[in-house]
Amino acid sequence: MKFKTLLLIIITVAVVGCKSKKRATQTTSTQNNTVKVEENKQITKAVPKQTYTKLTTLQYIDVYSEIAMDEMRKYKIPASITLAQGILESSSGNSELTRRSNNHFGIKCHKGWKGHKTYHDDDEKGECFRVYDDPVYSFNDHSEFLTTRSRYAKLFTYKPYDYVKWAKGLSSAGYATDRRYPAKLIALIEKYQLYKYDEIVLGKKYNKPKIEVSEIHVVAKGDTLYSISKKYGLTVTELKKINRLDSNTISVGQSLLLK
Repeated sequence: MKFKTLLLIIITVAVVGCKSKKRATQTTSTQNNTVKVEENKQITKAVPKQTYTKLTTLQYIDVYSEIAMDEMRKYKIPASITLAQGILESSSGNSELTRRSNNHFGIKCHKGWKGHKTYHDDDEKGECFRVYDDPVYSFNDHSEFLTTRSRYAKLFTYKPYDYVKWAKGLSSAGYATDRRYPAKLIALIEKYQLYKYDEIVLGKKYNKPKIEVSEIHVVAKGDTLYSISKKYGLTVTELKKINRLDSNTISVGQSLLLK
């Protein structure tokens, strides 16, 4: 009798153990992203990595030109100026601040800003900048920023295709502390022909606004960046930086800014 009872207990334990083992192979683990499908076999879920693709300036223009033109239709700010500022202020969308906040124009919080904020070193350490949920809101806020502040009122007396006066006017009104800010904007507009977006909105072509002769050099046959820089007391590096040149290649007839 004792032998039969002991045998029954052993059989019961063995059956329960097998069932427990079978259930264990069907459980899932969320901590290490692993799913057990059967004993000694595993399928590991791939965890997608956060990647960032750097934009070229041409890609930036392609992505945001339509938004800039829409803003020009609503607020009369040249699309060329908006795009040039976006390229310059955001490093074609690649700056740390822009990637973190969708702020394409370096607009600081200022008094009265009720939206999200981030802090970034600029003219001073840890300055407060505006944060947007989408770049389109940054472009719209840029337009409202210029149209609602009295110090920028003079800009709207200029022709919407006169990007030279707009560039200088922005600097005079204190948009940026860099004294070469107008030259940098004009160089971008000239290099990437951003004025064509103004013409699309306005529905016709215009003569390019005049730049003071002392501010430009038209490349002639035999000119090099080195010879031009020597002529005007600049370094090659300065000349390339002013004109946003990525290489030493220049072509006859090309206009190079000197300021």
